[in-house]
Amino acid sequence: MQNALERELEVKLVLSPERSVPVPARLSYFTDDPYAVHITFHVGSESPVHWTFARELLVEGVFRPSGHGDVRIWPTKVDDQGVICVALTSPDGDALLEVPSAAAAAWVERTLRVVPPGTESTLLGLEGALAELLTPLPADDLWMGDPWSQDDQQDGEA
Repeated sequence: MQNALERELEVKLVLSPERSVPVPARLSYFTDDPYAVHITFHVGSESPVHWTFARELLVEGVFRPSGHGDVRIWPTKVDDQGVICVALTSPDGDALLEVPSAAAAAWVERTLRVVPPGTESTLLGLEGALAELLTPLPADDLWMGDPWSQDDQQDGEA
């Protein structure tokens, strides 16, 4: 069963140190993809922009700088307001976003209550799938036996 936690919010796309524009966004978390968070930006184009990255990156980024490469997150203050900066890099360009800290932290906390850290793998069913893959079948006895054991006995009897 899939559960979804979503939060609509307005983020700021930083264009320069003096100028930013509001961008409607949606944070999404799905229990059938428990290691990831999704963010969708509605930038006024025909199709929204989607990003997916590790939930752990956002959890850590609420408190301290985290991430390397394409997604970097860190907490800071802008105009005495707590924000979480999200720097995104892709072949299509770079973006720096400011997400309201309180809204992001509350949403992250909800995801952690639904799927506590360290329990994500139980939702993927990996243990059951692996056990099924590794369960011997009757035909496996033919392949797992020693094919030379009968030849050795015949050699010793001669």
